[in-house]
Amino acid sequence: MAICKECNQEYHRWCKPCNSKHFQNDFNNWTSGNDKIDKIIQDAQLNANGNDELIEWIPYDRFEDVKQIGRGGFGTIHHAKWIDGRIEKWDIKNQQWKRQRYWDGEVEEIEVALKKFDNFVNFNDVLNEMAIHLNTNGFGSIRFYGITLDPETHSYVMVLQHAADGNLREYLKINFNNINWEQKLDNLYHLSLKLKNIHKLDIVHQDFHPGNILSYDFKESSFLSISDFGLSKLIGANLNNPEKKNIFGVLPYIAPEVLSGEEYTKAADVYSFGIIAYEMITGFPPYPDIPHDKDLAMKICNGLRPKIPFHTPKLITRMIMRCWDARVTNRSTLEELNDELLKYWYDYNNYLEYGKNKDLEIVIQIKKAEEFSANQESTNTTTTATTTPLNYQTHSQAIYTSRLLNYSKLPKPKNEENFEEELEELTESMSLLIRI
Repeated sequence: MAICKECNQEYHRWCKPCNSKHFQNDFNNWTSGNDKIDKIIQDAQLNANGNDELIEWIPYDRFEDVKQIGRGGFGTIHHAKWIDGRIEKWDIKNQQWKRQRYWDGEVEEIEVALKKFDNFVNFNDVLNEMAIHLNTNGFGSIRFYGITLDPETHSYVMVLQHAADGNLREYLKINFNNINWEQKLDNLYHLSLKLKNIHKLDIVHQDFHPGNILSYDFKESSFLSISDFGLSKLIGANLNNPEKKNIFGVLPYIAPEVLSGEEYTKAADVYSFGIIAYEMITGFPPYPDIPHDKDLAMKICNGLRPKIPFHTPKLITRMIMRCWDARVTNRSTLEELNDELLKYWYDYNNYLEYGKNKDLEIVIQIKKAEEFSANQESTNTTTTATTTPLNYQTHSQAIYTSRLLNYSKLPKPKNEENFEEELEELTESMSLLIRI
């Protein structure tokens, strides 16, 4: 705890009464031009318990070198330099906000991402994404710094943290051969933690796939962030809105019950996590060699899932299969997944660091998986280096960006033949190991 030099009261990190007063005194000096946008920003500033919880109105001329770097299902992403940098604390001496503009000890512009929405996107949906992203700020989402207005399109733009390493899909494609099992477990654990935090706020993401998982350094798993809350909603909101029955997303990551018309729930996010976990373990996106059309949607409802390599640790195979079980109530919760993955990572890390736990099943299984991979590499004469990017052919109709999917008359979801038997055997095997 510290003593505020303005009010002489104790505070932790951030003197909320004083800082709220400074923000409120400035309300008449700016406007976004829209009362609803102004209210989102002002409420965040008045209620912030730290600088990581606030957003601000940023005039567009405070950005330099704006250039497009990507496109999603509902807009474009641009890279820019923010001249001012984000607010750090109140400077009592100069009676203004002190801003963070330091990088490796040098003062320079802060890199940011500008999320610009397409003209067809409903303004209320833009407001919804801003509000939900603000609720998740620091709890799992990419940092949200503020809002600006594009002077050319006259549309509002979200100012976000720049993810220098891009999204998970592109990172895996280039770097997968350099990712060891310790990093895989660490990535899975931190991703489950971020999604768990979002679920604790009673928010479901609804568009969870590797293109929406970002980082400015994927080698540090704690930097993983979840982005794109355009389809997200608070549980229980808008249930009677017929427009919400439309299905948007990336087909291979959408739960079968959602494809067949049921409501989106936390369990549907868990299904998506299972598909993402498969991709993080194998490096390959789901169903890259076939069209992502109604035929695939029907097969998914009938139990089709990506094929998990036989040498994958059985404990990890079981975890993934539980996520994408067609029986919704049989799926793990994010709390269960997070606890399970934390244990696997902790046990395996202790083995690597201190030589402990060598007889634990997760350690034995990972060692076998690594031996198999090493043997494959030694017999593959075409492998020139471990940095070789993954090589796979992607069908021209395999689409990994969000889009509208209007498939009617899909069958009620079920598991493939032998799925439940195989999962039960894995579960019994794990229970036996625990008893032993």
